[in-house]
Amino acid sequence: MKIDDYSDNTTLIESLKNGDETAYTYLIDTYHHKLCVYANSLVKNVYSAEDIVQNVFIKVWEQRTRLKTDHSLKSFLYKLVYNEFIDLYRKNQSLFSLEKSYYDALNGIVQEDDSEAFQRVLNAVNKEIQNLPPKCKEVFILSKKEGLTNIEIAEHLDVSIKTVEAQITKAFSILRNSLEEKVKSVLFLLFGAKKKFRLNN
Repeated sequence: MKIDDYSDNTTLIESLKNGDETAYTYLIDTYHHKLCVYANSLVKNVYSAEDIVQNVFIKVWEQRTRLKTDHSLKSFLYKLVYNEFIDLYRKNQSLFSLEKSYYDALNGIVQEDDSEAFQRVLNAVNKEIQNLPPKCKEVFILSKKEGLTNIEIAEHLDVSIKTVEAQITKAFSILRNSLEEKVKSVLFLLFGAKKKFRLNN
């Protein structure tokens, strides 16, 4: 079979189900880098991302006989990466705590079958944060991206706690009005609770 034939979703899945190692090599060559980029957008660690993707490819080969030809293999791969991401953090609660609502929101984005969807959401949020008024942005970043408490921010900036609270409230108000619904929902899942979450600058 020619390599080009594997570009067809059904052909590739059938070949994998039949134990075609050439098809498996094609799958890895085609999706390894893309999946690593996506995984890294979730874990922010290139080594963890590579481990996640490696586990995904192992699972695909082990479960190849159960693949369904009427399902998008690409979508399946990204969903597996997402599941590995969730499993990783469920095992490492001390490193990062994710709430069920956050899992669900991320899952909804992943199911769009778009490898860059999650990163686009983060980029959109970050862009609007950068557009906040200077003082407002400074307080918001210290609170929601650096994880400082309101008291720590007040001491750091030499302002009152009420000023800090007012600036954070103002930031949320501005972001609520400037972001589209889907992005807005993720924003409040990421920053609504008192947790630290990193976005790329």
